[in-house]
Amino acid sequence: MSVDTRAMEKPSLIERWFSPLPLASYLAWGAVWAANTVLFDRSPTDGPLTDSLMIGFLLGWLYLLGDDDDKGLGWPHGAIVATMTVMALVLIALGPSGSSPILLILLATQFAARMNLVPALGALVSVNLIFASILIWGWGFAWSNALVSLAAFGSFQMFALMVLRYARTAEEMAERLRLVNADLLATRTLLADSARDQERLRLSRELHDVAGHKLTALKMNLRALRTNASAADAKALETADVLAGELLDDLRAVVKQLRRTDGLSLEQGIQQLAAPLRGMDLHLEISDEVRIERVSEAETLMRVAQEGLTNAIRHGKASQAWLKLDRQGGHWTLELDDDGRVRWPIEPGMGLKGMMERLNTLDGELDFEPSDHGGLKLKARLPVEDPA
Repeated sequence: MSVDTRAMEKPSLIERWFSPLPLASYLAWGAVWAANTVLFDRSPTDGPLTDSLMIGFLLGWLYLLGDDDDKGLGWPHGAIVATMTVMALVLIALGPSGSSPILLILLATQFAARMNLVPALGALVSVNLIFASILIWGWGFAWSNALVSLAAFGSFQMFALMVLRYARTAEEMAERLRLVNADLLATRTLLADSARDQERLRLSRELHDVAGHKLTALKMNLRALRTNASAADAKALETADVLAGELLDDLRAVVKQLRRTDGLSLEQGIQQLAAPLRGMDLHLEISDEVRIERVSEAETLMRVAQEGLTNAIRHGKASQAWLKLDRQGGHWTLELDDDGRVRWPIEPGMGLKGMMERLNTLDGELDFEPSDHGGLKLKARLPVEDPA
């Protein structure tokens, strides 16, 4: 069975390139290019160099917009952002232009998207110090004019950076809210199943202790009455005794059936946990005999599945995951494979350590190895305990 998460998929490459914000950035780039290109005879002395810088900046911009890993500034993203920054500053240094500094506003959005706030502000200040130097010693601006230009372009850069930071924060909060909501839904399902079984157990005990006791007393009284009854009454009392016996047998059968719990199924809970994971297709295989009677075992296995799926998409950037849950001998066995990216050897982080701690509490264990699909393969084993 496959859990459909297409409604929560990440935007496609076309959507990343042609949504409203990227289209606005292309217009900004086009305005800078039109003001500096040799095609309109508006280029500084080094016309071919100007066009090369503009095309290089656009190619880098398209790569960053189309990249599905839009968080962080590792390789090659850091190198591309740094190269684009140098291109923009060189273009500005080639000659006075009222449009070239617009590229720094575009760069500010990348600083905001790929850095924390303090490093982003540091990068922005460093770039503008170089920009100020170009204004004064390259373009020959007076200090007062340079400060006005720097304040004007700097304010736009700061505005772009803060707007994108707030948008990023809102997106992260929405994602956390989706995960928390999925967690609550899965927990509610688990608690509802547990409450159902507990209610059946309570009813069985009530029937056994109250109704069963009174029916047994009724049978004993009927038998006592038969010893001193007349022939006519003895026949009626015998019939009542037989009916009371049959009723007691039926009651015991009902009590036995109520005490036979179906156990807890994790299928719906795992589906609810996987639903908000954008861009991941989960293939779920749960054996029919997996009906877990203890809430602690069910919760532990569900949390292991939750953490494993979250790590697969968050750290491994997986698009496919395969989860199998069955009973092997005296153990519940949960296997989770993904097609993400993993660097070996793995140093267990908080996620893996948390899974190990949960399993160790119930004498379980966790193993992990490279997956045949290219990502990580987790195998959790948990002893099956008989219910109290």
